[in-house]
Amino acid sequence: MVQLLNDRRDIQFVLYEQLCIESLTKDSKYSDLNRKTFDLVISEAKALAIKELLPASIEGDVQGCSFENGKVTVPAVFHSVYKLIVEGEWIALSDDLDVGGQGMPQIIKMVVDELFQGANTCLALSMGLTHGAGKLIEIYGTEEQKKLYLKKVYSGEWTGTMALTEAGAGSEVGELEASAKKNPDGTYSITGNKVFITQAENNLTENIINPVLARIEGSPKGTRGISLFLVPKYLVNEDGSLGERNDIECTGIEEKIGIHGSPTCSMAMGSKGNCIGTLLGKENEGLKSMFHMMNEARLFVAMQGLGLSSTAYLYALNYARERFQGKHITKLRESDAKQVPLIEHPDIKRMLMMMKSSIEGLRSLNYYVGLCIDQVGLEATSQEEKKRLNGLIALLIPICKAHTTERGFELCNMAIQIYGGAGACREYPVEQLLRDIKIATIYEGTTGIQAMDLLGRKIGMNKGRVFQDFIEEINKTVITAENQSSISVLARQFKKALDKFKKTALNIGQAAASQQIQEAFSQAYPFCEVSGDISIAWMLLWRASVASFKLDKILGKADEEKRAEKIAKNKDAAFYNSQIQTAQYFINSVIPKTMGMMDAINNLDSAVVNITDAGFGGK
Repeated sequence: MVQLLNDRRDIQFVLYEQLCIESLTKDSKYSDLNRKTFDLVISEAKALAIKELLPASIEGDVQGCSFENGKVTVPAVFHSVYKLIVEGEWIALSDDLDVGGQGMPQIIKMVVDELFQGANTCLALSMGLTHGAGKLIEIYGTEEQKKLYLKKVYSGEWTGTMALTEAGAGSEVGELEASAKKNPDGTYSITGNKVFITQAENNLTENIINPVLARIEGSPKGTRGISLFLVPKYLVNEDGSLGERNDIECTGIEEKIGIHGSPTCSMAMGSKGNCIGTLLGKENEGLKSMFHMMNEARLFVAMQGLGLSSTAYLYALNYARERFQGKHITKLRESDAKQVPLIEHPDIKRMLMMMKSSIEGLRSLNYYVGLCIDQVGLEATSQEEKKRLNGLIALLIPICKAHTTERGFELCNMAIQIYGGAGACREYPVEQLLRDIKIATIYEGTTGIQAMDLLGRKIGMNKGRVFQDFIEEINKTVITAENQSSISVLARQFKKALDKFKKTALNIGQAAASQQIQEAFSQAYPFCEVSGDISIAWMLLWRASVASFKLDKILGKADEEKRAEKIAKNKDAAFYNSQIQTAQYFINSVIPKTMGMMDAINNLDSAVVNITDAGFGGK
């Protein structure tokens, strides 16, 4: 357990050497903060994650949740840990002080999200959804709603949810049937049923605040007629005290592959004719309001993928160092050769390298988005720059959500492979991580939905200007790397892939706007995967560029033999050298496969479109 989450060196590298987040403190918004404060927050989060959240996750997975007579009981061990989360004021870490937040940058919150998700994703989910509900109240709530709900939600005294999904309206939210009838006092009577609602009923807190999508009677059909409402478990009196039990009831919880400690609820509203909600925001603009929470949630789920796969990597790395199995490949014929640790076998190192490169690239990518969000909020940022940054954020969120979770699932599976048979047993931790991460590829918009969003909306935003800004950001890294002798070859190799990526994006974008729309969207998922790999390679090359400069400063003009000696003895030198090796692996071993995927995309093959139902067989 000591080794778990112990990737502090890499996190610090991304924050302070790659992204240089100390520049944020030059702006008046963060002028009271400094690196020492950031490090203190991260240290406290890491300690809480290792000492409290992690043990509770393992026990909570065994205990699971129970449902009886409309009430949901979460694992008993969660209560004391959740109390520590509330006492530490972790939920509103990056929100303004005047609404009950801690005023930290978004990027610091994302580090904390990674640590907490990697240790206990069930409790972290409760935190994320509660914060999302609070953010909706902060942005769209009336003064009365803010007075009644905001600080109690942001503090974690009350939890929050996101009630969108219905049995007949999953990804197609416009088909929802939940309805709202306006009452004489300005409240609304809500009627309908929701499914797959995380934490909508639990015994962690005394009240639960549900932002609910419903259609006001007489409103237009489809997404244009959807409004957003606040529906609390208990109605709240004017003085903030709890009133009557609202007519919103849990009718059951799901038995799932993972996240056993997180209740996934089916909810009935108005079954007794008395479910009261208040309008949040404007009539018929509910989906627009909810998308603010949705984008936050998608980035949060990306951190779930990163946190769990990072934990899996560190477990597998530790196991590979400690587990002795087989002879070294160069000594197979020597009868007296001793067994070596797993990490000395080439295939194990291959898997560890894939895990390391993917996780480090994805960490940099997700943190980069967090930094962009912070920069948008700075006083000194011009309106033109804010527009550019918001475009990059919008483009990168579906890539972050889809690729971090899909690749994260692959990496958790790879961790089990490194453990061998032991990895498939509940006695070891990695099998739970694989189960827990799977849902991240599905909720808050499946990977396919993210891919369609990327192709159908994002690469064409602002007449393609947003995508061009993305390419220009990558090109800055390529130009810098081309001028560094130690990585110039890598830079040129990656540039070939980048050029092909630009052509592929143009090709599939044009097809999506033509008679080949079906062929184009049959390639949306692969295009999203390619976009993820290109983004990882960009981040790894950026890392290598920073590391190459730092490594040269440490090693000076030493010859190859002395360089090797210094790298072996100096921890910083070893770290920086590993950054170059990691970029080398990914660009030379993974990106060629990505190039092949681009060939397949550009074929725009029609087989998927033309095959009939009968052609799939099974009847």
